[in-house]
Amino acid sequence: MKLVVGLGNPGPAYASTRHNIGFRVVETLARRAGIGLGAERFAGRYGCGRLGSLDVAVLEPHTWMNRSGDSVAAALAELDAVDPARDVVVVFDDLDLPLGRLRVRAGGGPGGHRGMASIIEAMGSKAFARLRFGIGRPPAGCDAVDHVLQPFSGDDERSLAPRIPLAVEALEVVLSEGVEAAMNRFNRDDGG
Repeated sequence: MKLVVGLGNPGPAYASTRHNIGFRVVETLARRAGIGLGAERFAGRYGCGRLGSLDVAVLEPHTWMNRSGDSVAAALAELDAVDPARDVVVVFDDLDLPLGRLRVRAGGGPGGHRGMASIIEAMGSKAFARLRFGIGRPPAGCDAVDHVLQPFSGDDERSLAPRIPLAVEALEVVLSEGVEAAMNRFNRDDGG
């Protein structure tokens, strides 16, 4: 089984913020695959189903961003068939990438992202796949924390419209063909 984790903060006040792009991407993946996210499990929204020939579980931790690792650890403790190094993919926002730019990686550090730091700490490993989704740097005079907790502007939303499905496509490639294939196809600097 594959486990796809989207990072964000729970509640309607955060739904359209930059920090919640991970939720938006995995919700789109779940809709496309017909996976319901109605179950409250592992301190988050959870669903499982099939994506092509693969068994896939989707998790949105509702532990707040900085405690995302608690939810992921709970899922991994119960989902015996999931090998973190081979089967886990985490989708999260990255302010060091231009808006809409995608980066697939096989592992690495948290890059200053507290949700990722929490997951790495809880798992005791950096060896899991991740899909970084660019949200752009804050404008001059704007604090990074304020930036990630602001909603996207109307223009940004229009720019994101084709990028979220592209991120879902990248996830599908990671899951079905592997990280290297996804890196080769989606880590180009041709959009965003």
